[in-house]
Amino acid sequence: MSEYSADVVVIGGGVVGCAVAFELAQRGCTNVIVVERGTLACGSTGRCGAGVRQQFGTELNCVLARESVRIFEKMDEYLDYEPGVEFRQSGYLILAFSDKQWDQFKKNVALQRSLGIDVKMLTVDEALEIVPFLNTEGMVGATFCNTDGFANPFHTTFAYGQAAKRLGVRIMTHTTVTGIEVENDRIKAVVTDKGKIATDTVVNCAGAYSGDIAKMAGIDLPVWGERHQILVTEPVEPLMGPMVISFHHDFYFQQSVHGSFLGGIGLPEPKGYNIMSTVEFLERMAATLKQLLPPLTQLRVVRQWAGLYDRSPDAQPILGECPPVEKFYNANGFSGHGFMVAPIVGVLLAELITTGKTSIDISKLDMGRFARGELVFEPSVVG
Repeated sequence: MSEYSADVVVIGGGVVGCAVAFELAQRGCTNVIVVERGTLACGSTGRCGAGVRQQFGTELNCVLARESVRIFEKMDEYLDYEPGVEFRQSGYLILAFSDKQWDQFKKNVALQRSLGIDVKMLTVDEALEIVPFLNTEGMVGATFCNTDGFANPFHTTFAYGQAAKRLGVRIMTHTTVTGIEVENDRIKAVVTDKGKIATDTVVNCAGAYSGDIAKMAGIDLPVWGERHQILVTEPVEPLMGPMVISFHHDFYFQQSVHGSFLGGIGLPEPKGYNIMSTVEFLERMAATLKQLLPPLTQLRVVRQWAGLYDRSPDAQPILGECPPVEKFYNANGFSGHGFMVAPIVGVLLAELITTGKTSIDISKLDMGRFARGELVFEPSVVG
């Protein structure tokens, strides 16, 4: 078996892991190895809905998304990625279907505006001006942010991965982590099926499998996998600009730059790693589309698939070092929002590892908040 060494080992080759690796290298920490058991973006990143929104209900989620949007806006140049990540700011239209939900939206928008995010509260008629074929029966109102949008998750991950490699980062694909050696709460090595990597620093970006990785280091991390399904349709001429979301229906739907519509709906799911798609999902999507966006039921479905949310107890990420083990860092628990906040998470983890400080205070997102009982639940989650 081969022997390697690295200053930092990043476990997980999705968008978060690649962003962390690149940002570390940008700061001079180039002896970095990314370990991925498949190929880049083969897990949750490559199976996600690829939306990028700033309309959250907790301050830190809003800030993380806002800062990530600023990076997405210049990402092609920032990462010198010629194909482009296909970031398009066509907005998010979020629908309210009860007075209770509308009251929550009022709180959300007040918070978002206080953080410099331009979000508008719309009447039903104003929502119809944005999506004229929306069925507004039972709707109370909507919110809209025109700087929200979506990007290509494969191109985004490849852009970070290629930029990281140009700076000297080694990316080991088709490599499975089998153990983490820890002595006296200090990391000694990451063990893989391709050999041992001597290191004292690990960044756990393994998504829904982050709990399993943490367990290898003797850490009980409250992150679990939860199946979510998506479908994509045939491409058609431009019909709908923004992503349409309804938390009431646990539903989202958008038209991509290539003309295809893509969306999902939440179903009750047990904890686990099941990524098989179901007929039940297809039936629920069809029924909800018929209810909310009737003309789109004429579209033909090309395929459907499933991926995993890496759920945390409060639907907010777990970021930072993980005592008592020194230099074991987490970047997981995103609960369906990892892609949209990955750019700034990469920056913050790299700052923390190289300087011990971060430009945004993320101390409230540490794993210790669960033991302290300091959970702040994110109210704006699909599924």
